[in-house]
Amino acid sequence: MNTLVDWELARRIAHKVADRRPLPPNYDHRSMERDFAAHTAIAEELVAAQTGLVSLNGEARGKVTTRTGWIDANIKSFQRLLKPLADRLAGDGLAGDGDDKLSARMMQKFAALEVGAMLGWMSTRVLGQYDLLVIENEEAPLEGDAVYYVAPNIAALEWRHGFPPDEFRLWIAIHEVTHRAQFTGVAWLREHFLSLVDQSLNAVSTDPKAFASAVSQIAAARREGRSPFAEGGIAVLVASPEQREVLDQIMGMMSLLEGHGDVTMDRAGADRLSEIPRFRRVISNRRSQVGPLAKLMRQMMGIEAKMNQYAAGERFIAAVEEAGGMEFLDRAWEGPERLPSMAEIHDPSLWISRLSLNS
Repeated sequence: MNTLVDWELARRIAHKVADRRPLPPNYDHRSMERDFAAHTAIAEELVAAQTGLVSLNGEARGKVTTRTGWIDANIKSFQRLLKPLADRLAGDGLAGDGDDKLSARMMQKFAALEVGAMLGWMSTRVLGQYDLLVIENEEAPLEGDAVYYVAPNIAALEWRHGFPPDEFRLWIAIHEVTHRAQFTGVAWLREHFLSLVDQSLNAVSTDPKAFASAVSQIAAARREGRSPFAEGGIAVLVASPEQREVLDQIMGMMSLLEGHGDVTMDRAGADRLSEIPRFRRVISNRRSQVGPLAKLMRQMMGIEAKMNQYAAGERFIAAVEEAGGMEFLDRAWEGPERLPSMAEIHDPSLWISRLSLNS
């Protein structure tokens, strides 16, 4: 089968990296399953009351998983996502069925090393996830979509910082359920996001010059003292102009969604959760405090840019609400043309002016 990555090798590498992190002393998987079943239901009610977004896909379902379980789910997601691209590259003689099979196999191994190391490291950091591309039933992707919670990482933070589990787990659940409410409560958002992902992959260049150009950009940025990966990692560096335009739309949308998720998790839980400021402080410090090697990996894979989306999205929401309140922000859910670009995320006055003219 055509493939860009030796997925089995990637899985083994990721599992090995994940297994190096010991389980916290208070870890009890079964009790967390019970807790998150209840917290997910409560979070859904709180998010609906705060945002007005009600899922069109039934009740949310919490799925408590291990680090390796999270890895396996995401590898399946990557396999499904990248298969059409792998097939196209193979047709151009640049993947597993090309003339130089040895070279192609080496590239698959190298990619497996990168993907495996990234997923293994991320599996020790991620707390929760709602991702349209992580599904359990290939035949019916909209049925039983789950909100994932990576139990050992949540338990580790509770143990290390003395967090009250009931409060911290509900706070995490609110954030992830908010993302589900966005994608299943706004009728057009899911298909729009998936269409942008497809456009981005279809625009991937098979011209080796694109990779040579990326190497030149990395060298030039280093000489000037800039991070070559600041805009979104390697994916942005090798992107064609057409692909960059699509990536800009995706990053603008995700900045809004991540910022909205962070704002909602604090507001929706304010009456129930007394330690939100401490939770927020610890999570903020955790996002920024990583070693040099981990920081470089985050930059290369675009994770650093994703982290910046939280803060940028929150600043955008604050500016929009100051200009017109929550009702004005709700205009972002009216249609794809209402979503902010990255330029508008960085300068909210541009979006405010554009939407005011279209009112």
